[in-house]
Amino acid sequence: MSQQGPVLIVSASAKPPFAAVLDETKLFPVVLTDWNEVGRAIEQVKPAAIIAAAEGVDFVTLSGLAKRAAARAPYLPLIAVDPATTLPDTVIAFFQHKGMPDRLVARLNASLRVRALHATVMRRLVPPAPIALSDIDPVGEATALLIGRGGAYPALSVALGERAGVVGALSIEAAAKHLSNRDIDGIVLAEGFTPRVMDAFLTVLTEDVRFRPLPVIVASGELTPRYELPNLEIVTAGPARVGDMVLPMIRQHAFEARLGRMLKAIDAKGLIDPRTGLLTKAAFERDFATAVYQTAERGGALSVARFTFDNTQPRAQFDGARIISRLMRQADFGAVYDDRSLVVAFAGTDLRNAQAITRRLASVMRHTQNGRRDKAEPAVSVATLLPGDSAHSLLGRLFGTPERAAS
Repeated sequence: MSQQGPVLIVSASAKPPFAAVLDETKLFPVVLTDWNEVGRAIEQVKPAAIIAAAEGVDFVTLSGLAKRAAARAPYLPLIAVDPATTLPDTVIAFFQHKGMPDRLVARLNASLRVRALHATVMRRLVPPAPIALSDIDPVGEATALLIGRGGAYPALSVALGERAGVVGALSIEAAAKHLSNRDIDGIVLAEGFTPRVMDAFLTVLTEDVRFRPLPVIVASGELTPRYELPNLEIVTAGPARVGDMVLPMIRQHAFEARLGRMLKAIDAKGLIDPRTGLLTKAAFERDFATAVYQTAERGGALSVARFTFDNTQPRAQFDGARIISRLMRQADFGAVYDDRSLVVAFAGTDLRNAQAITRRLASVMRHTQNGRRDKAEPAVSVATLLPGDSAHSLLGRLFGTPERAAS
């Protein structure tokens, strides 16, 4: 990819060994600084990325650097090599393995792609405006896929669920279904599987361009990170440490996903909600009125569904919107409403088929865990266009008392 600026290496001693890997690629101008001068170096060099030799560095020192980096725009990735301390929220961990020098270059390039996307979004905004990573918390929008069936599974679920949505899978087959049905921002592959099964799963991720950029933490030391997955770490650590390592990577992926939706919203001239990928409420109501009129004039079917979420689960509506955005057909369209509900119009669909579609969507939502225990189980109502209906009368029937979705 095109070079965006120098890479700043922070080290307490002489040039660390991993710096030679960057030199050999001849892709990155490298500037070396120590921990005492890093603040000044950031201002003078204006780096595209920071890589810190973090072995032996305490949390306070690393956290201070993380705050400086997170306040920059466009995104300034900070990669900590071999950290032993708890990681700040925005620091990407990297652990060196002998004989695999290219892993650091792949990790750096993945982060620089996020930086390039961030710069593009800021440039396309009207008027242009800086948006620093510290201005938003994209991990609150993220969904982690936890795969496992061992004793550590409940503790891992808590460690991840305290800060992100969690989808659990007790088998590789269930995990594959979740990857197909929803937006996943990171994967934790826990114990309970043989090395052969884990190898097959990681190989599939490597071969599918949709999943290759995903952060993947394998909580097992039985494999080596030989896969072409730039954000893969294979570690032997407890649940709290695994969560500590994967959440900053999940945050980066969620930030990239948010930027991608923002770019689509810009292209759509503000008609798309950048948080969910659905239409804005005003755009939905305009398109819905047109769809009702055209269906009444030309004949055919049109149905509309409303998914209503519990007010005590503020994130459930967002998760449901993301699932609908991913799974609905190209002819369908939906929007987020202010009353904790989602409304989706199904073009060319009668009541029976609309009910079948909504059951499937509600089933997918039901398996998303928000926090430790809460799940997104919506109440659902469905209405279909009748002779003499207007957009107003059809939505009026829809907003009656919804029924709880069938299990």
